Formats: sequence, C-alpha cells, structure tokens
Amino acid sequence: MLLYRVGPEGFYAATDEDGDLRVLHSEPFEVRPGGWELGRVVESTKGLLAPVVPGKIVGCGRNYREHVRELENPEPEEPVLFLKSPSSVIGPKAPIILPPESEQVEFEGEIAVVLRHRLRRASEDEARNAVLGVTCACDVTARDLQRRDATFARAKSFDSFCPLGPAIRVDAELEGLEVITRVDGEERQRGEAKDMTWGPVELLVYASRMMTLEAGDLLLTGTPGGVGRLTDGDTVEVEIPGVGVLSNTVEDWRRG
Repeated sequence: MLLYRVGPEGFYAATDEDGDLRVLHSEPFEVRPGGWELGRVVESTKGLLAPVVPGKIVGCGRNYREHVRELENPEPEEPVLFLKSPSSVIGPKAPIILPPESEQVEFEGEIAVVLRHRLRRASEDEARNAVLGVTCACDVTARDLQRRDATFARAKSFDSFCPLGPAIRVDAELEGLEVITRVDGEERQRGEAKDMTWGPVELLVYASRMMTLEAGDLLLTGTPGGVGRLTDGDTVEVEIPGVGVLSNTVEDWRRG
C-alpha cells in the first residue's frame, strides 16, 4: 500500500487493493493500515507534496562502506548520527536550490524511514513495530561546508536540501530494499539495505537511546557510493522499487 500527501490541501490518500488512489479518512499515525477508511478516488496526482512533515530528521553518515571509502573517511565504530533541519524538506518536482554559500553541492540518494508512533530506548521489536513505512530521500549536502565544519548541520540543512517522496510504502520489508540515484537519466548510485553497516532497525534502536523519536519523524539511513556534484539545470531522481521515483530539478540561487 502506498500513502501519498496531496496538494494543495495536504490531505492523505492511499492506494486500495485495485491500485486506485483514494482519499484517506483515517489518521495514518494513529490507525493501523488494516483499519483505514478510504473515500473517493483522487483523479490527479499533480502537485504531490512531501509525504510527511517531520518534526525531526535524523541522518546517519558513513553507513555504506563504499561511501566511506570514496570520501576517504575512516570506517566508524558506531553510527554517525546528525540532525537535518525540517525546513529543508521539499516534495516531488520542487527545485533543489544551490545556495551561494557553497561551491560543491552533492546528491545522496537514500532510503528514508517514517515513524508511526513514539519511540524511546526501544528494543528491536519495538523499533520495527514503530515503522510506518519508507520513502525516497535525497540528502543534499554542501560537501565543502561539511568538510569545513565540526558538525554536519549547516551542510545538510539549507532550504530544499531534503526532497522526499513521492509516497510512503506502508509496512515495507526493510531488509530487502534497494535505492537507485540517477542524474539526467544516468545511473550514479545503487545500493541495498543489506549493504548497510547498520540496518534501519538497528539505527532506530541506537537513535532512540539518545532522543525520543515521535510520530512522523524521519530516519535517513545513509547513502551508497557514487555521490557527485549537482549543477544548475540537472534533474536528480531517487528510486526505491515499490515506492516510486522522486524527481527534482536543480536551480542555482544566483540564476535570477
């Protein structure tokens, strides 16, 4: 089942057994999918919004060994967590804006996990049960600023640096996921959840020891090798098979 957030109102809609998209009359963070009440068919998916409005975005750096090697970083002994500003979120088709403060903005296609309810000092079973589903994310990063700063906050948090969508795949099988990134149609990244140093459930357990995770919060699980620079006019796509393709164009802030 796929869960969308439809603009301009921002209401939720979900696919039914026939694949039709219908207005969701239930609260997806309170009612389990088996009890969802669906209404009228949604005729158009133009103007899809980011499928969730997270209170927190928790990222994990250096979670794929290929990415660690390409950035010439030491392999971490425990997850490298960082926070990304919620104001960086945009939806499908919205432009990624290259800020004047950075000369090296890069794409990072990722599997993003969306929480359905609160999680604090969780066991593995509790963490798995707290997952609503997964969506595509592009963890856009100002690489030059990331190298310059002691923390990742500035490099990760510019407005438009967290495209999400197009949908949440509800109750996805977390260990079998794959993520693919393309720039102007050319494949640049491909990775699987089994290639992660720490899987999604392990990361949720670890993060929940430090902070309470709330319904709607987002966990970015890391990016495979193959990251690269974004330039004005590019189109970047992140795909998770079974979720869909998240597509965003790139615009230089200085263009206007």
